[in-house]
Parts: sequence; C-alpha cells; structure tokens
Amino acid sequence: MKSVIVIPARYASSRFPGKPLAPLVGATGVAKSLIERSWEAAQAVSGVDRIVVATDDGRIREAALAFGAEVVMTAETCANGTERCADALKSLGEPELVVNLQGDAPLTPPWFIEALIEEVASNPDVAVATPVLRCDREAYESFKSDRAAGRVGGTTAVFSQTGRALYFSKEVIPFVSQPFDAGSCPVFHHVGVYAYRPAALAEYVVMGETQLEREEGLEQLRFLAHDNPVHCVPVDARGASFWELNNPEDTPRIEAVLKARGMV
Repeated sequence: MKSVIVIPARYASSRFPGKPLAPLVGATGVAKSLIERSWEAAQAVSGVDRIVVATDDGRIREAALAFGAEVVMTAETCANGTERCADALKSLGEPELVVNLQGDAPLTPPWFIEALIEEVASNPDVAVATPVLRCDREAYESFKSDRAAGRVGGTTAVFSQTGRALYFSKEVIPFVSQPFDAGSCPVFHHVGVYAYRPAALAEYVVMGETQLEREEGLEQLRFLAHDNPVHCVPVDARGASFWELNNPEDTPRIEAVLKARGMV
C-alpha cells in the first residue's frame, strides 16, 4: 500500500508544555529533541513512502526543518493528533494508508508499525488499526505506580477475541484479581500509533468530539463512541523496553532506554 507516516506535534500541552522540543540525551551524551527522536523512529520503518511532521507551531516547524524533516502546517483548531493527520492529508496527495506516529513515542520499534501496515493491507475490512502490547511486570508496575501517585501515564486497552477494541483507558484495565503472571497478564499497553484508511480519517472529523473522548483525553474513543471499529494488533516487544514521554517524570526513563540501546 502507498503509505505515509504523519508525526503530529503541538507545542501546547497541559501536562508538559513544549514537549516536542524537550531534549533527550542519548548514549553519546548528545541531546536531541523529542520530535527529532520520533522522526528517527519513523525513519527506521520499512515500506513507507513518505514521512512528515504535522504541526501548527512555527518553533516546531523550524526545529523539524533543521534536522531534515518534511513539514506540513496544519490548522490551530485541530483538537488532537487524529484531526491533525486528517488536516495534513489535504497536502499529502492520495496515500492508501496514513500512519499516525504520535510525537511522544521515540521508543516505538519499527516492527510495531510494520505489523499495522501489514494488517490493514491484508484485511480490507480494517479501517483503523492500533498496536497493543501485553504488559510485562515493569510496565504493569509503572501503570499502577503512576495512578497511585495521581499521574496520568500510559493507556491500557481491552479488546475482543477477534481484536476489536472494547475500550481504552488511562486507568489500569481490566482489574487483575490474581498475582502477576507475565504469560497471561490481561493488561495490555496501548501503543499510541494508528493506521487509518483515508475515508476513516475524513469520517472522524465529521463525527465530532464525544464525552468519553473528552473525559479520558483519548482521541480513539471517538471511533468507539460512534460504533466505528478499531482493530487492535498484538505486537511483541522482543525484549525492547517501551514507554511514551507522557510527563516530565518520564524523561529519565526514556533516556535510560536510549542509552541502553546505544542510540546517539
């Protein structure tokens, strides 16, 4: 499929203002902005025709151009990354698939995105797909500790046996009544990447914001609230640590993984 990765980035953030330009230090002591490291993660994905940064902010635009990215300017009225991808699509010709790699996920392994592209390409009934990762002990404990401390951290997903999303939440769902078991933990970390067919993006904008989306702060709930299915694709971390930069407190954790992977 002719595909494009869009990295939506906005400067304003209630939890972390200026987050896309926040520096992250890698293995050699070099600091690169979050948006540059997210762009580098996109560069590692095979089979993609184009990669663009989509923003409404001149500071992000200048930073992205400086490290060699293509930039598409979008409207200031975009409420979230999905709306920004839909707006950017006006400047992207006619791709068959749009991948939303959110600009706070520089640790996203390329095979997560490749699995999404393959899933949509092989299943014409899938209009929206997103990866989910079964929690290991470290991820599960991180979710629990964030919530205990009153922090809004990562997102969890619950889905049917056929992969159809039932719900996404910033709470830790489902409730786990048994001692942690890495092989059967029912808690899945939702990885903030989406693959959309263009028609699904166009419909998303028309549908308008819903209460669930607003309360949870999760854009994908708009699809579910309007009975538009989202397909969850289980992925394997292959031993790689994964976490998003949700709060300033996540910075040391992200930097530790960059250094452990030897990323400059």
